[in-house]
Amino acid sequence: MDVKSNVWLEVDGKVVMSLWRVRLLKAVAETGSISKAAEVMDIPYRRAWEKIHQSEERLGIKLIDTQVGGSGGGGAQITTEGKALIEKYTALITGVDGLLQQRFREIFD
Repeated sequence: MDVKSNVWLEVDGKVVMSLWRVRLLKAVAETGSISKAAEVMDIPYRRAWEKIHQSEERLGIKLIDTQVGGSGGGGAQITTEGKALIEKYTALITGVDGLLQQRFREIFD
């Protein structure tokens, strides 16, 4: 038997940050594009944009800055607030699995 966990943050009962959303934001940062990040994540562009937009609305902050395409092409980058949120979320979940495993052994062994 194993124990697993998944930690996400909510505002008014609605998800604003999760490991999946962090991966999406990091993919945007790495590719410089929501559409390319969606390809990396193997999801439709609309879903990627929707999830980012939902988090932004619920948090009341911009997570990404976008530039409309043109001769130089468009793009997207993570905002300072977005980077800070990713760092805080990552700090929060770091070590959770180890603590959960320890607690699991204490109770089930």
